[in-house]
Amino acid sequence: MVVQDSTDAGDARVGVRLEPFLHQVGGHLSVMKYDEHTVCKPLIFQEQRFYESLPLAMKRFTPQYKGTITVHLQRDSRGHLSLVATPLKENRGPFKVSTESAAVPIWQTLQQTTGGTGGAHPLAQWQLAHSLEESPATLLLRSDFHLNAPVSSLVEDAKGNQAERRSFNPWGLQCHQAHLTRLCTEYPENQRHRFLLLENVVSQYKHPCILDLKMGTRQHGDDASEEKKARHVRKCAQSTSACLGVRICGMQVYQVDKKHFLCKDKYYGRKLSVEGFRQALHQFLHDGTRFRTELLEPIQRRLQALLSVIRSQSSYRFYSSSLLIIYDGQEPPERTPGGLHPQEAPQTAHGSSSRGLTKVDIRMIDFAHTTYKGSWNEHTTYDGPDPGYIFGLENLIQILQDIQEGE
Repeated sequence: MVVQDSTDAGDARVGVRLEPFLHQVGGHLSVMKYDEHTVCKPLIFQEQRFYESLPLAMKRFTPQYKGTITVHLQRDSRGHLSLVATPLKENRGPFKVSTESAAVPIWQTLQQTTGGTGGAHPLAQWQLAHSLEESPATLLLRSDFHLNAPVSSLVEDAKGNQAERRSFNPWGLQCHQAHLTRLCTEYPENQRHRFLLLENVVSQYKHPCILDLKMGTRQHGDDASEEKKARHVRKCAQSTSACLGVRICGMQVYQVDKKHFLCKDKYYGRKLSVEGFRQALHQFLHDGTRFRTELLEPIQRRLQALLSVIRSQSSYRFYSSSLLIIYDGQEPPERTPGGLHPQEAPQTAHGSSSRGLTKVDIRMIDFAHTTYKGSWNEHTTYDGPDPGYIFGLENLIQILQDIQEGE
C-alpha cells in the first residue's frame, strides 16, 4: 500500500495502517509490515547511517534500504489503537487512513478495559482486528486462531520454555505489544516517530522458513554501559556464541505434513550446546516429512560468498547483528522444465534458481551497534575485518558441511 496525496480531501493525507510483520522470528524491536514488499522498524540513527554508507559488495547480503517514514499512534472510535505511517517528506498536517487497499490489514488492536478495581493494564488483552480468513496471510495461519490472551503467554512459560507453536509464530506479536505499550505509556498519542523502511526479504516465499542467527563472539556495542556489557558477555559465555561465534535467536520451519510452522525463540537458542546447535540446524532443514538435502549446497555457497565479502571489509564490527537464512517451505517440483533437478538449476544473485525453484537467501540485519571507520559516534577504530563474525561464519559452514557428509 503506497502512501500518496489524497485527491479529494484538500490538504489531508492518506496514511498507511501498519500491521505486525508475521514472519519476525527474533529481535526485540517491533518490525511492521508497510506493504507486501516493504517492512519498517523504529529508526536508530546509527543503523540508518550504516544503510546510507553501505559498501557496494554488501548490498546483496542486506535488505534494500528504502528511506524513512513518520509513524504515529491513532485511536479509532472504539478505542482500538494502531500505528499509522506517512512519508517523512510530506507536510505534518492532519491525515486519514486509506481504505483503497485490496489487502485486509491484520494488526493487533487494543481491547479496552472498563471499570473494575484490579488495576489491569489496558494492554493486557489483545485480539486480531480482522478475520484471518480475509487476509493473504491465511496460508500461514489457522482460520480458527484468535489471540485473546497476553502475547507473552504464547511465547514462553514461567520457566522460560517455549512450546512448539505450529500454527503461528507469536514472536513478532509480542514485540508489537511491547512497542505499543511503551508508546502508550511514554509518549503523547499524537507524537510522531521515525521508522526505517526496508525490503521485505521474504515477500517472494510462500512459506518462508527463517533461521535468525546472532553472529560473532561479542554482542555489546562500544557505547554499552558496564552493566549492559557484563550482561551480554555473560550471555555469550553461556551459549554457543563463545565457542562457535554464532547462536540461534529465532526460527520458524514449515511442516508440510501438519501445514503449520514449528517455532523456536531466542531462549531456546541460548540453552543449546554445540551438539544441540547442530541438531537445531538439522531441524531447520527438515520439513516434517524429509530432510531438505537439496538446500545444503546453495546455503553453503551463499555463506561462502558472504564470508569472502566480510573478509574484505576493514574496520567493520557487526556487534549484535543477525544473519537470516531463508528458504521456501513450499516443495519445488521434481524437475525443472529444462530437465534439471532443482539443486542443479542455475542460481541467481540472491540464491534462488532462475525458475524460482530452489529459493535460498542469506541476509544480514540489525545494525544498530555496527561500527566502522567514519561511522557516527565512533568510539574505537578497528583494523582489519571482524574476527568474531568470520569465526562464526566459518563454524556455521563447517557444521553444514558435516551435516551434508552425515546425510
